Amino acid sequence: MVESGQLLWEPSPERMERARITAFRRWLAKKRGLTFADYEALWRWSTDNIDAFWQACWDFFGVDASVPPTAALGRRTMPGTQWFPGAKLNYARHMLRHERANATALLHLNERQALQAMSWEDLAGQVRIIATQLRKMGVKKGDRVCAYVVNVPEALIAMLATTSIGAIWSSVGPDFGTPGVLDRFSQLEPTVFLHVDGYQYGGKPFDRRDEARKIIDKLTSVRHVIQLVYLDRTNPQRLTPNTVFWHELLDHPPVPRDSFHYEEVDFDYPLWILFSSGTTGLPKPIMHSHGGITIEQLKHVAFNFDMRAGERLFFFTTTGWMMWNFLVSSLLSDVIPVLYDGNPAWPDGDILWKMVQDAKANLFGASPTYQSILEKNGVVPKAKFDLSSLDSVTLAGSPVSPECQAWFYENVKKEAWVVPGCGGTDICSGFVGGVVTLPAYAGEIQARALGVAVHVMGEDGHFVVDEVGEMVVTQPMPSMPVGFWNDKNDERYTETYFSDFPGMWRQGDFYRINARGGVFVLGRSDATLNRHGIRIGTAEIYRTIVLVPGVEDGLIVNLDLPGGKFFMPLFVKLHEGYVLDDALIKAINDRLRTEYTPRHVPDKIYAVPAVPYTISGKRMEVPVRRILAGVPLAKAANRDAMANPHALDAYVEYAATQQDYRM
Repeated sequence: MVESGQLLWEPSPERMERARITAFRRWLAKKRGLTFADYEALWRWSTDNIDAFWQACWDFFGVDASVPPTAALGRRTMPGTQWFPGAKLNYARHMLRHERANATALLHLNERQALQAMSWEDLAGQVRIIATQLRKMGVKKGDRVCAYVVNVPEALIAMLATTSIGAIWSSVGPDFGTPGVLDRFSQLEPTVFLHVDGYQYGGKPFDRRDEARKIIDKLTSVRHVIQLVYLDRTNPQRLTPNTVFWHELLDHPPVPRDSFHYEEVDFDYPLWILFSSGTTGLPKPIMHSHGGITIEQLKHVAFNFDMRAGERLFFFTTTGWMMWNFLVSSLLSDVIPVLYDGNPAWPDGDILWKMVQDAKANLFGASPTYQSILEKNGVVPKAKFDLSSLDSVTLAGSPVSPECQAWFYENVKKEAWVVPGCGGTDICSGFVGGVVTLPAYAGEIQARALGVAVHVMGEDGHFVVDEVGEMVVTQPMPSMPVGFWNDKNDERYTETYFSDFPGMWRQGDFYRINARGGVFVLGRSDATLNRHGIRIGTAEIYRTIVLVPGVEDGLIVNLDLPGGKFFMPLFVKLHEGYVLDDALIKAINDRLRTEYTPRHVPDKIYAVPAVPYTISGKRMEVPVRRILAGVPLAKAANRDAMANPHALDAYVEYAATQQDYRM
């Protein structure tokens, strides 16, 4: 049994000496005359003096602007902060400045193809060709290019080609259903639509040409369709008269590096549009900027991932999750991303660890749900693979239990730095995460990221320590969205983040920060359980119930009933061979009561065949609560945003009976 807060890892003197954050502290001492007693003091300076901190990042990383800024900060209001006024730059140009002969840019593999490398010359050369062809199609600054693609080099090339000419990129994976794609892309009115013909997952082919046709038919703004032949190379079919194949676009003479023109844009000009999960309404089109993403990614990869030029970074993701944008942005730091397209558990559950071995990956990233798959399948990576290159493991996407974190030390590598982090699509980065010069404690995120003024707001409106409360950010960040697409006067943007605490960003998560600066993410605040005035993070429930033999997963909600009453049901998915009998119910309740409080004990427990998750791996607590409250399924949730669209069926059926509660 791993106790929360148990010391799991400490950095060696050698690790601390070579840390990127150590180099930054030395640079601050030499160039700015600033010294700090510890990380906490450095963090406080970075959030109390945001203009000085971000200017230091600009100078330390050598941000490449064709026109330098006049200051780090112009307008200081939040929302509406003006970062690096006067600067002109381009995300793609900054990235492709690393182009050089005989150097690897990225590595990639999929279920049908072994690990391969792409050079910087090939990557940059293809970007210039595709960008030139997009210009010939009439694509100009501000146009949207939308993609329905898998995690392959062509997706990255298309994104860089799009952004290099000042057009705006947006992508989803082809596992999205047609309504889910249209909910997103129809808001953007794209000029160009890029799609694959299909993909393979878990050894099975999935032809997506019919879905692509339906999408194209509805996206009436599209003037050009680009098809990447990926699944069926023997029988390529043009879906429309104006379809051009990817390989045809590339079949043009090379464009010399010196003659290619990048569209230089303002720091806050839109780079790409990411979407919220859209589980309870139309997905929000979140715009990030060229400058904000560039400087934030440089900072986070260095200070929270501790990575250097030439090292290899892997994170399991699809093109529809912000971690894809984060992963490929590692190229800004000349870090080599490893791209994988396929099922991480097929055929034997350990393909990603073979990838770590073959790619000599230095950092491995995945969601906690992936760890549960490994544990369920009895996979012990260290027993089968050479993981000598692996320095770090990062876990993100949902709260990380102490047991999940400890599993990697026991089964992967005891010397590795295994740390959770938490961020979001909203900033395409992390609010809190790893700091390699600090100890790692079980179930605890090590610290608040530099330049991110994270605090916990108590019920009385004051910041609290070692208490559960709303996570707020009190100072602006460069990678905060520059707005939502087509949002008049930023009304929806302001309502989403700034309506509850004016002048502060509200993320919608419950956090707890302890006295040493460690952070605990306790679930979504709008899904929080409130029992007798005590707020309970759902992550506490989930961490505990999976320790009960027979329980694989669960979901809990709290329903407010008339007369100040409430009903808190717990839904559990059981391992094969188990039934929810009185003994198992007692075991669950006793564990919750013993490890937490009687308030954590549900009013009733039900067995369900599945727990609903979004495609990006988040439990769908709010949609379930709405369904149980009587909201029709079509309004409560969007099945096309789900990993398993049928996972809600049992909850809909249960709500229809309303046997155990009355609304």
